[in-house]
Amino acid sequence: MIVNCVIVEPMKIPQARWGGIAALTLAATSLAACGSDSAADADVSAVAAFYPLQFVTEQVGGEHVAVTNLTAAGAEPHDLELAPLQVAEITDADLVVYLPGFQPAVDQAVEQQAPDAGFDVTTATQLRESGDEHDHGDHDGHDHDHGDLDPHVWLDPTKYADIAIAVGDKLSELDPDHADDYAANAQAMADRLDELDQSYQTGLAECDTRDIVTSHAAFGYLADRYDLHEVAVTGLSPDTTPTPEAFQQVTDYVTEHGVTTIFYETLVSPSVAETIAQETGAQTAVLDPLEGLSPDSDGDYFSIMETNLSTLVTALGCT
Repeated sequence: MIVNCVIVEPMKIPQARWGGIAALTLAATSLAACGSDSAADADVSAVAAFYPLQFVTEQVGGEHVAVTNLTAAGAEPHDLELAPLQVAEITDADLVVYLPGFQPAVDQAVEQQAPDAGFDVTTATQLRESGDEHDHGDHDGHDHDHGDLDPHVWLDPTKYADIAIAVGDKLSELDPDHADDYAANAQAMADRLDELDQSYQTGLAECDTRDIVTSHAAFGYLADRYDLHEVAVTGLSPDTTPTPEAFQQVTDYVTEHGVTTIFYETLVSPSVAETIAQETGAQTAVLDPLEGLSPDSDGDYFSIMETNLSTLVTALGCT
């Protein structure tokens, strides 16, 4: 297969949130395929919609696959708008790994430009509805996008492992000469994810509280898997502004249940979490939903998930 070389010009990503900046202009560099021998030698060209899908495709594809991420570091993936040359990348790719409903611009581009190359990761594992009891109980009473499917499936390591195996199968179809490598890489990642799952099971087995109060409802899969109870100020979209009623209901919940920590995210303003903390005397801490990496991050999925576990153990009083 031929890896197509596309130069990506500087692009404007509206509404990206980083350090309080409402709009961030990011200059995307040339694809690795244009200047890297390893990418030029790749057997499959793949485009990933955002970081978790980039990471799993890179881990499973290894040296045989050149992967381009459509969402720049520091940009909130929900807000992605594609530049024309990014649409060209999708059109020319052998494989486009995406999650329908999370980024409408990507959905549209795949449907119109690359229906045969598109790989919908939700075919590998069942998504949950956002209104599950672990996500937000009846007590909070505010809008949580009930009935919508929660896209943050990678926060359950067992479901992410299902995606890894499915990506391996898809790559094997595209490049059967290296099917054994893809299968081995996928199984190796699944094994690491099983170890991560066991660490979470052990670390969160005995805790003083199982309530996690978050700025938006990104942690439903994690809560479901590890018997936690997420109380989210807003629903699935981090762009939603909480109503005064919702804010007061969560503040009351924090006070009544003795919640000591309010969690905020790396790519979203901490202002809501900080205000609730000030009102209640609680502390704030980062719980990363891993929708994307911050520009200065030197971690990856596994290291960030391990940091999340350490944060939860401390905040929830786990022993």
